Amino acid sequence: MSKVVDRVSELLEALFVQEGFELVDIEYVKEGKSWFLRLAIDKENGVDLNDCAYMSEKIGEVLDTAEPDPIPQAYYLEVMSPGAERPLKTKEAIQQSVGQYVHFSFYREIKGMKFVEGELKEASDKELTLAYLDKTQEKLLKLTYEDIAKARLAIKF
Repeated sequence: MSKVVDRVSELLEALFVQEGFELVDIEYVKEGKSWFLRLAIDKENGVDLNDCAYMSEKIGEVLDTAEPDPIPQAYYLEVMSPGAERPLKTKEAIQQSVGQYVHFSFYREIKGMKFVEGELKEASDKELTLAYLDKTQEKLLKLTYEDIAKARLAIKF
């Protein structure tokens, strides 16, 4: 992670606990000439536009009063819902997704695949078990967290 992302996450940790929200994802990126700080937030029953506007205001207050300023240049703050295909950034987030349909991208091919979608059956501290379809046959795939480059919930079609 970048220093900005690390510092902003640290500054906002208490706010998220206090307000009952979860910081799902955070990124600080340059697009064209502009910088964007994007935060995906969630809470137990999901978030709506009012929640995003409320947290945007609270986040802005924290960042505007932080010393030293965690973001030296001008930027746009975007606060949003993680959506139906929310990223799974931590081991804990993956473990909480047992029983759900997920998408995993790999660092290297595994059984000839660079990615796979299926139902996460088990997630221990060291190993994951995923049920996926190979044509019409359900198969089980054992993975480690080190195999996974990116993880997110997926929509089953």
